[in-house]
Amino acid sequence: MRKIAIFTVAAVTFGAASAQADSLGKPCTSAPQAQWLPIAQLQAKVEAQGYKVHKAKLKNACGELYTLDKNGNRVELFVDPTNGQIIGQM
Repeated sequence: MRKIAIFTVAAVTFGAASAQADSLGKPCTSAPQAQWLPIAQLQAKVEAQGYKVHKAKLKNACGELYTLDKNGNRVELFVDPTNGQIIGQM
């Protein structure tokens, strides 16, 4: 019985971590898609802050940009698609 409880806790924890990793677990904006900037503009705004973008996509009302920071570290950025503001990173 104890093993089942431990497994259940581990599964719930892993599931929550996976959901969090997907666009921080919530949308970056509630604005309609017609108000979103093109992905190229989002990329330009992030690059102006010193990041080098390798891949960019829009997912779950959030810009997801896979970048390198100024020190060459990999950083996944979550960006508000209406204004290019960085909401979070992993």
